[in-house]
Amino acid sequence: MYDVVGVRFKKAGKIYYFDPNGLVIPDDEYVIVETVRGIEFGKVVINKKQVGENDIVLPLKKVIRIADEKDRLIVEENKQAAKDAYESCVDKVSEHGLDMKLVDVEFTFDRNKVIFYFTADGRVDFRDLVKDLAAIFRTRIELRQIGVRDEAKMLGGIGPCGRMLCCSTFLGDFEPVSIKMAKDQNLSLNPTKISGLCGRLMCCLKYENDEYESAKEQLPDIGETIETPIGNGKVVGLNILERILQIDLGDGERIVEFSWEELTKEGAV
Repeated sequence: MYDVVGVRFKKAGKIYYFDPNGLVIPDDEYVIVETVRGIEFGKVVINKKQVGENDIVLPLKKVIRIADEKDRLIVEENKQAAKDAYESCVDKVSEHGLDMKLVDVEFTFDRNKVIFYFTADGRVDFRDLVKDLAAIFRTRIELRQIGVRDEAKMLGGIGPCGRMLCCSTFLGDFEPVSIKMAKDQNLSLNPTKISGLCGRLMCCLKYENDEYESAKEQLPDIGETIETPIGNGKVVGLNILERILQIDLGDGERIVEFSWEELTKEGAV
């Protein structure tokens, strides 16, 4: 078992484990850590705990120190520098006539690297752009192409529900979402109804999916004939979450609702 703390570098970013290095780190404290990108500034969101070897990537990097006020000032300076770098990069993209959209710019804490995030429909030859940017900033340059979901996560916004986007507020990772989930939940398959700001299926389709799958395994399918306390009938409607079935008793006019609990309690099913 290994002692670890969970550190997040962005508000709704992925959580990475680090060796606390014997430090007593208070709740929600900011720390300086070493990463594959260099020295970074992050927030401890999981207090010290023990995890197994299968849950971490060895060798485990260590927390260097608890961040102080000087470190926080460096972070603010880097944010301002990133804004200036964004404008410079937009000008250079336009100058080179590249078919790409710059989304965000980020400096590592030690300014060892500046990362430019962009979206594009296909591959982009940005070699000349990198040369220009390297000449301007005189540090390592990385251009990283991201998808539309990542773009929405970075930029944020308000979803169709009227709340701030889940991906930009609390979702650390994107989970696969399929059209089958919308079908299982009896939602409209109109793309405008089930798509988020990114144009992809809404992440929230996943939230209740396990409950729907569990219920579907238990309940009969639409069109299936079952026995009820007042005779056999065909299932013509389902309220999956409330476990209510609409049964056509055969005359085509009389539709009766039964709860699944009622049917099973009576021993009809």
